Amino acid sequence: MKKNLILAFGDILLAIIASGAGSFLRYGQLEPLRGVQVHRLIVFIATALIVSYLVELYNLERNIKTREISLRVAVSLIGTLIMMTLISYLLHVSEFVRGKLFGMLIIFGLLQFVWHLGYRLAIKSTHLARRVVVLGTGPLAQKIGNLIQSTNHQHVLSGYLESSGDPVTVPAHEIMSNGIGIIETIKKVKAHKLVVSLSERRKGFPIREVLSCKFCGIEVVDAPSFYEELTGKLMVESITPSWFIFSNGFRKNTIIIFFKRLFDVVCATLGTIIMLPFFPLIALLIKLNSKGPIFFKQVRVGEMEREFLLYKFRTMKQDAEQTSGAVWAQKNDKRITKIGKILRKTRIDELPQLYNVLKGEMSFIGPRPERPEFIGKLKEVVPFYSERHFVKPGITGWAQIKYPYGASEKDALEKLRYDLYYIKNMSIFLELTIVLETVKVMLFGRGAR
Repeated sequence: MKKNLILAFGDILLAIIASGAGSFLRYGQLEPLRGVQVHRLIVFIATALIVSYLVELYNLERNIKTREISLRVAVSLIGTLIMMTLISYLLHVSEFVRGKLFGMLIIFGLLQFVWHLGYRLAIKSTHLARRVVVLGTGPLAQKIGNLIQSTNHQHVLSGYLESSGDPVTVPAHEIMSNGIGIIETIKKVKAHKLVVSLSERRKGFPIREVLSCKFCGIEVVDAPSFYEELTGKLMVESITPSWFIFSNGFRKNTIIIFFKRLFDVVCATLGTIIMLPFFPLIALLIKLNSKGPIFFKQVRVGEMEREFLLYKFRTMKQDAEQTSGAVWAQKNDKRITKIGKILRKTRIDELPQLYNVLKGEMSFIGPRPERPEFIGKLKEVVPFYSERHFVKPGITGWAQIKYPYGASEKDALEKLRYDLYYIKNMSIFLELTIVLETVKVMLFGRGAR
């Protein structure tokens, strides 16, 4: 997250430079920043950053090549030009479009391309990487080692350290000699971080040596915390109840709860007013495409496991589960109508849930509410599944933007990892991130079934 913010902050500085350069090219001198000029600059920066975000220029998890960066920058410039042109004419400041906007965009695009390319190359450099030593040689240590080697994050695996009682499942050539002690071995390879990944800590845990590492300035973290840092989800199967109790997070901050509810009520009200004129058209298309009601209502499990009726536009054939009973939606599900596919891809079928939000049964952001028919079984096979019900369910959420539609117990476990991460790290910034990512999901139709 920090790396993305640095990238965005760099773009803000480049936008300011491009604005000054555009003024100089147009008028032969720099425009003084006051009044209208400041407002225009703010609008330009905000528009450029939002469009850059939508075309995924700030997605550092994807390993994109130089050509793709240039294409994304070009698409971003075109999108910014269209948006700025519309804004300028709506605000009756068309002289801004006729004046320096085109020059600003060209300069900004060139600077942005060089900055993004250079930044991506820099964070991939092993010279700037944080070297990690994994304490342990068992399955958990192997999982952490594979994670370090498979992600685009700025970490490099220096090797594994053996501990008595831990099985050996990692490659033998990656196990470092521990004859001189843990702290000396870490110093020898100039590592910055020690990740404790022992399969069993109660036997043979080198507490004195690990404590010395901590006091010597070496960062010491456990495997679940490191996994959370790299993936944005929790390692549910390796977490104990005590980890939940003593870890940071899982706080119901009064300020966040207040602003979440205020955001829910305001957005649900505005969304209903804006979309209300389109409801008759959607209703007509549903009725013309298949027999049955316009709206579909279903019992779901909400906050504190209270059941409520969830409302959606109907996307399946009438009585789709009459013979099969409650089943998850599958890819290319034959029960879904032609109009239903479009409604699901664009998430328009979720709009009636604005009513659930206004009633206080749901929030805009939170774990997706599951059906009671599935809850009992999921509790038996998925550890800590009940804990996702400590917050209100949402129309969208961290799991929905990070993982495709779930249709199995394995998918439920994977989505729970993201749901618990959201509950643990709930903040205004994370809420804003989810809102922006949801816009991308709706625009590009990802993850729906």
